Amino acid sequence: MAATIALLLGNTANAATEDQLKIVIDERGPWDLAAPELGQQAGIFKKHGIILDLTYSEAEKEAVVAGNADIGVGIDLMEVLRAYATKGAPVRIIGANMTGSVNYWYVATSSPIKTVKDIRGGTIAYSKSGGESSQYDVFDLIDQYRVKARPVLTGGEAATLHQVMSGKIDVGWARAPFGLDAVEHDQIRIVAKSKDVSKIRVKTSTVMIANADMVASRKEVLARFLQAYRETIDWMYADAAALKAYAEFAGVSEGIARRLREEFFKKEMLSTDNIVGLSGTLKDAVRLKYIVVPLSKKQLSELIQITAPAKASSWFRIFSP
Repeated sequence: MAATIALLLGNTANAATEDQLKIVIDERGPWDLAAPELGQQAGIFKKHGIILDLTYSEAEKEAVVAGNADIGVGIDLMEVLRAYATKGAPVRIIGANMTGSVNYWYVATSSPIKTVKDIRGGTIAYSKSGGESSQYDVFDLIDQYRVKARPVLTGGEAATLHQVMSGKIDVGWARAPFGLDAVEHDQIRIVAKSKDVSKIRVKTSTVMIANADMVASRKEVLARFLQAYRETIDWMYADAAALKAYAEFAGVSEGIARRLREEFFKKEMLSTDNIVGLSGTLKDAVRLKYIVVPLSKKQLSELIQITAPAKASSWFRIFSP
């Protein structure tokens, strides 16, 4: 009885030291957004005294700005710049989420197009459904390969696939893992990936955000959250159990999970510690009218606040050119 009471008291003490964080995640399923779910399942966040309350909804990201959620994951960087610079939103970037992109371009297997340069005046799809900045990936692709292609605005990924298969569009667009089952069944063929496009590869596209009050008042909790997040990413790339857990979470086969990890999502793309290519992103944001002028160094040091990994105890701000 004494041992049981001691155990219960110990569990109660542990529970009392755990901090709960309400996390809003842009979408359920993608590999780059799976760390909170997988890390919680694996007990990594709990090890750092963190319990996550997870909500998957693009619309719910406004809850972070309003202070009704603690952290937003997978938020478009240009959208954050616009909210901060033009709307005065009390938002802070606490980490990078995704650098680069896993968009790819494909054709029906019956198509004579084998590479990007074979397009030669054909039609190539682009969409606004993959994030506010991803629609511009197709123009970076065309610029790099100097392809004379006609961009055509399509609907979502499913609608685009239908148009490709019915011959209405020559080259389709998708974001992995969508369509990889069609690739495996030899229905479509990938002709280019965004990781092959230099302008896309060197820019952080999505970030993690928190309300300014949250950052000011709970720095130590945020530091533990980010450390657990980093450890989860390490585990996702080192343990076969992570592939099985992800496959069950995302509703895909372990083969698709492995292909995502090895072929599309290189580990460095998920690093939390640097906002990469920020000067280029600021220029693009001005050109595309997300913001009026580039943010000053003072504004950037206020907006971008990322805790150092555990080996460095200081709280610091990072922004990379």
